[in-house]
Amino acid sequence: MTDHIDAIDLHLIESPIRSARSHGSGHVKMSVQRVIVRVRTQDGLAGWGEAAPWAPFGNVAAGTMAVLATTLRPALLGRDPAAITARAADCAAAIAGHPEAKVAIDMALWDIAGKRAGLPVHALLGGAVRETIPLSFSIANPDFAADLERARELFAQGHRILKVKTGYLPHAQDLKRLEALRANLPELDLRVDYNQGLAPMDAIRTLRDIEAFRPTFIEQPVPRGQEAALAAITAALDTPVLADESVYSPDEMLRAARERLADCVSIKLMKAGGYGPARAIDAIASAAGMPSYGGTLWEGGIAAAAGAHLLAALPNCTLGCEFYMPSYALVRDICPDPLLAGGGVVRVPQGVGLGVEVDEAELAALAVAG
Repeated sequence: MTDHIDAIDLHLIESPIRSARSHGSGHVKMSVQRVIVRVRTQDGLAGWGEAAPWAPFGNVAAGTMAVLATTLRPALLGRDPAAITARAADCAAAIAGHPEAKVAIDMALWDIAGKRAGLPVHALLGGAVRETIPLSFSIANPDFAADLERARELFAQGHRILKVKTGYLPHAQDLKRLEALRANLPELDLRVDYNQGLAPMDAIRTLRDIEAFRPTFIEQPVPRGQEAALAAITAALDTPVLADESVYSPDEMLRAARERLADCVSIKLMKAGGYGPARAIDAIASAAGMPSYGGTLWEGGIAAAAGAHLLAALPNCTLGCEFYMPSYALVRDICPDPLLAGGGVVRVPQGVGLGVEVDEAELAALAVAG
């Protein structure tokens, strides 16, 4: 008899974060909620997945938990865990949207596949083209003095890529922050992320001021839904523009390539909903000459490891990643950081499956009551 999915365990957890954070799309509370998924098979294997929704991207953890419990779990129990593409189709047929819930299942199934094969997930994706990924660290503390001190510390530790969250303060203050960073750390690979924070009307004028600081790219300056403005900004600026919230899916990536909405793209598993669509997004971007970047939401070690396996197998992903949350942003997580972040890079896990070990006592300790 073919192996089948025997159980899907769900855990809603809440993790404190280390410092206040603000973005163009809003402020972040001092804790974040996630859903941890364990898929267990009839023959005794288990795979881990993680859903890390964030309200500015459309979903929250309680809703994701409900979707997994009431819709996706019934659609998957008794099915073959090795048929990952078919299981993704089951999830798509069961409910529209909710990519975070779907990718948590997808991660767990790839984790099982790797454990069954005795291989890391990146080997199943065609093999790694890199063993380390340059790490981009984002600063977003309303207390800029604290952020500047953090930037100095990171630079001393070997970090060379820093992304500044802009758009939540007046423009003049954003310029002062960038001026201070350039003056104190002139060798930084400096990037700017508005998180949709600019109004289209005067975005080009604002961003021409930003160009004076020579950022590597400017990320998602205007809101999702304002793609005509995004294209106009891309055409007007000398600095490359990176699309994030404007590209969730392969069809949106195709539009971005056809209409030249941006010069490069952020790929997030939480947006794409699985390895299949994420790889399709990157393939389209590569064909269009648009390099990719590994984005993240408020993800712990499981999702960060899953993202690292993906990026390890994508030749077009040349702009690094921001998988620093487990080590630098979360006070507590449910597994030791599988990426061994340090010296300005993350190291791709080499263990079987996702290469993560979950501390079940910590999982229970972080559980949300109710």
